[in-house]
Amino acid sequence: MGESLYIIIAGLVGLGIGAVVVGMFLKGNNKKIEADAKEKAKIILREAEMNAESLKKDRILEAKEKYLKLKSEFEEEANKKKAIIITNENKLKQKEQVLSKELEQIKRKEAELDSKKENLSAQMHSVQVKKDELDRVTSQRIADLEKIANLTKEEAREQLVEMLKDEANTKASSHIKDILDQAKLSATKQAKKIVLDTIQRTATEHAIENCVSVFNIESDDIKGKIIGREGRNIRALEAATGVEIVVDDTPEAIIISGFDPVRREVARLSLHRLVQDGRIHPARIEEVVAKTEKNIEEEIVEIGERTCIELGIHGLHPELIRMVGRMRFRSSYGQNLLQHSKEVAKLCATMAAEMGLNAKMAKRAGLLHDIGKVYPEEAELPHAILGMELAKKYKEHPEVCNAIGAHHDEIEMTSMISPIVQASDAISGSRPGARREIMDSYIKRLKDLEDLALSFDGVNKCFAMQAGRELRVLVDADNVSDQTASQLSFDISQKIEKEMQYPGQIKITVIREMRSVSYAK
Repeated sequence: MGESLYIIIAGLVGLGIGAVVVGMFLKGNNKKIEADAKEKAKIILREAEMNAESLKKDRILEAKEKYLKLKSEFEEEANKKKAIIITNENKLKQKEQVLSKELEQIKRKEAELDSKKENLSAQMHSVQVKKDELDRVTSQRIADLEKIANLTKEEAREQLVEMLKDEANTKASSHIKDILDQAKLSATKQAKKIVLDTIQRTATEHAIENCVSVFNIESDDIKGKIIGREGRNIRALEAATGVEIVVDDTPEAIIISGFDPVRREVARLSLHRLVQDGRIHPARIEEVVAKTEKNIEEEIVEIGERTCIELGIHGLHPELIRMVGRMRFRSSYGQNLLQHSKEVAKLCATMAAEMGLNAKMAKRAGLLHDIGKVYPEEAELPHAILGMELAKKYKEHPEVCNAIGAHHDEIEMTSMISPIVQASDAISGSRPGARREIMDSYIKRLKDLEDLALSFDGVNKCFAMQAGRELRVLVDADNVSDQTASQLSFDISQKIEKEMQYPGQIKITVIREMRSVSYAK
């Protein structure tokens, strides 16, 4: 036990001694490491100071080089600008010298002009003096001549003018007659050639009257049924439809005459139904006509709606749609009004699209531009103004209303769509084959031809002959001589060429007849 305790104490003492030794060793080692670290720190610090000094010198050198380079570039740029300034100054000096020379020349020319002006003033004064002297001498001579001739200057001038006028008219009439005679000799061959070329290149339709429709029948036996006993059936049909039924010797055809195309269509369809049914008597006629009128009204509305859908026009008032449908049964100068309006609408849309305008509005105005022609009531207004009023009534756009009213220049155009509608209407109506003259316009043209000739002095009577190809003018023999008759014929032909439009040529024949009348008592 004691030994063990001794051993333990000895061990503890040994451990203490070892710890002291180790602590002394570590303390000496730490001092050495600290000394080494300080030495290394000094070395690193010296190296850093050397590197910093070297880097500083390098930066200073780089800065000096950059400064020298910038200085060189600046001096070079400054030299270039200085050279440009010197060059511009030299040019300005040269221009100043040139301008100085030109100014001297201008001053010299001004001096010359002043001198010429003075000379001209002197010459004008001399001319004025001579003119005054000449006027005085002329006045004196005129006064002497007036004393000798017993005429004033004005009277002598008038007599001379009249003499020269008569002589000029005589020579002109003779010259015109010679030219016309020469033209007639060479015109026959050229006229034949022109006529042949025209016939070969032109195909025209036979002229028909637009106020009649033809109802075809299978046999002439049906005519008796349509006429009825003592004509009661045909009278009932005329009273119900408002048209005239012409039953003549024309084989297998009955003529329906009337100015209203809707009435003619009602009569034609009613006849068709009556002939198919076979029962033809006044009561049946009235019943069929009533049904046909109802069907026609429905068909008119359907045609109007189908036209609007075809053209892509929406929001049209129902009454305007009905009027569009009525165009199907209306013609203008032989041209179907609905086809004409559709054609104008398409032309308007194309033109407006090319000009960057509202194509839909232009198309709408083109379709409605002749809506006044199918107004069911008789009106005194022109169809363009009436159509404009209808469009306003049914709330159409103001530009559409203006285009309708202005397409015949009844009112002033206020939008770009208006001249487009006018031009499209002219294109559609004037293209070859679109229209033909009807009886009213034909008669009016002949009447205008006669009135034109009657407007000349000395004309007593005038007759348009050969469908307007010849104009016979009867003149007063006391007021028109043989010589002036030739001049009158030429003057009438010239006025017709300037003021009228006509196909082919018109022959003007002036007839001067001398009559002496006495009475034996």
